[in-house]
Amino acid sequence: MHATVRRYEGVDQSRTDELTKKVDQSLLPRLSKLPGFEGYYLIEAGDGVMSSFGLFDTSAHAVESTRIAANWVREEKLEMALPNPPKITDGEVIVHKNGFVRA
Repeated sequence: MHATVRRYEGVDQSRTDELTKKVDQSLLPRLSKLPGFEGYYLIEAGDGVMSSFGLFDTSAHAVESTRIAANWVREEKLEMALPNPPKITDGEVIVHKNGFVRA
Protein backbone atom coordinates (compact mmCIF):
# COMPACT_ATOMS: atom_id res chain seq x y z
CA MET A 1 0.00 0.00 0.00
CA HIS A 2 1.21 3.51 -0.82
CA ALA A 3 0.24 6.85 0.70
CA THR A 4 0.32 10.38 -0.63
CA VAL A 5 0.12 13.39 1.67
CA ARG A 6 -0.36 16.83 0.17
CA ARG A 7 -0.03 19.83 2.52
CA TYR A 8 -1.51 23.09 1.26
CA GLU A 9 -0.43 26.29 3.02
CA GLY A 10 -1.85 29.78 2.56
CA VAL A 11 -5.35 28.43 1.88
CA ASP A 12 -7.98 31.17 1.63
CA GLN A 13 -9.86 30.41 4.84
CA SER A 14 -12.98 32.18 3.60
CA ARG A 15 -13.25 29.48 0.91
CA THR A 16 -12.84 26.38 3.09
CA ASP A 17 -16.50 25.39 2.74
CA GLU A 18 -16.32 25.84 -1.05
CA LEU A 19 -13.14 23.76 -1.25
CA THR A 20 -14.60 21.01 0.91
CA LYS A 21 -17.73 20.83 -1.23
CA LYS A 22 -15.76 20.77 -4.49
CA VAL A 23 -13.42 18.07 -3.20
CA ASP A 24 -16.40 15.93 -2.26
CA GLN A 25 -18.34 16.55 -5.46
CA SER A 26 -15.68 16.57 -8.16
CA LEU A 27 -12.21 15.50 -6.95
CA LEU A 28 -13.13 12.51 -4.82
CA PRO A 29 -15.17 10.83 -7.60
CA ARG A 30 -12.15 11.10 -9.92
CA LEU A 31 -9.74 9.70 -7.35
CA SER A 32 -12.05 6.88 -6.31
CA LYS A 33 -12.17 5.67 -9.93
CA LEU A 34 -8.39 5.18 -9.99
CA PRO A 35 -7.27 1.56 -9.97
CA GLY A 36 -5.91 0.73 -6.55
CA PHE A 37 -7.81 3.48 -4.72
CA GLU A 38 -8.04 2.62 -1.01
CA GLY A 39 -9.14 5.86 0.64
CA TYR A 40 -8.93 9.63 0.81
CA TYR A 41 -9.05 12.03 3.75
CA LEU A 42 -9.10 15.84 3.80
CA ILE A 43 -7.83 17.51 6.96
CA GLU A 44 -8.58 21.09 8.03
CA ALA A 45 -5.56 22.00 10.15
CA GLY A 46 -6.47 25.65 10.73
CA ASP A 47 -4.41 28.78 10.11
CA GLY A 48 -4.72 28.40 6.33
CA VAL A 49 -3.43 24.83 6.23
CA MET A 50 -5.25 21.87 4.70
CA SER A 51 -3.80 18.44 4.06
CA SER A 52 -5.02 15.47 2.10
CA PHE A 53 -4.09 11.86 2.71
CA GLY A 54 -4.67 9.23 0.03
CA LEU A 55 -4.09 5.49 0.08
CA PHE A 56 -3.43 3.44 -3.05
CA ASP A 57 -2.26 -0.06 -3.97
CA THR A 58 0.86 1.04 -5.86
CA SER A 59 3.26 3.94 -6.14
CA ALA A 60 2.09 4.57 -9.72
CA HIS A 61 -1.50 4.97 -8.54
CA ALA A 62 -0.39 7.41 -5.81
CA VAL A 63 1.61 9.47 -8.31
CA GLU A 64 -1.37 9.53 -10.67
CA SER A 65 -3.55 10.88 -7.84
CA THR A 66 -1.21 13.87 -7.48
CA ARG A 67 -1.44 14.57 -11.21
CA ILE A 68 -5.23 14.39 -11.05
CA ALA A 69 -5.34 16.72 -8.02
CA ALA A 70 -3.12 19.30 -9.75
CA ASN A 71 -5.26 19.23 -12.89
CA TRP A 72 -8.39 19.50 -10.75
CA VAL A 73 -7.12 22.70 -9.07
CA ARG A 74 -6.59 24.27 -12.51
CA GLU A 75 -9.89 23.03 -13.97
CA GLU A 76 -11.88 24.29 -10.97
CA LYS A 77 -9.97 27.60 -11.07
CA LEU A 78 -8.89 27.28 -7.44
CA GLU A 79 -5.45 28.86 -7.81
CA MET A 80 -6.50 31.83 -5.65
CA ALA A 81 -7.98 29.61 -2.93
CA LEU A 82 -4.90 27.35 -3.00
CA PRO A 83 -2.19 29.88 -3.94
CA ASN A 84 0.84 27.76 -3.06
CA PRO A 85 1.82 24.43 -4.56
CA PRO A 86 1.37 21.63 -2.04
CA LYS A 87 4.23 20.00 -0.20
CA ILE A 88 3.97 16.37 -1.26
CA THR A 89 5.12 13.33 0.64
CA ASP A 90 4.54 9.88 -0.78
CA GLY A 91 5.83 6.43 -0.13
CA GLU A 92 5.13 2.89 0.87
CA VAL A 93 3.08 2.35 3.99
CA ILE A 94 5.28 0.06 6.07
CA VAL A 95 3.17 -0.22 9.24
CA HIS A 96 -0.57 0.19 9.56
CA LYS A 97 -3.51 -0.92 11.63
CA ASN A 98 -7.13 0.02 11.36
CA GLY A 99 -10.22 -0.74 13.31
CA PHE A 100 -12.11 -2.14 10.35
CA VAL A 101 -12.96 -5.82 10.26
CA ARG A 102 -12.90 -7.24 6.77
CA ALA A 103 -15.23 -10.12 6.04
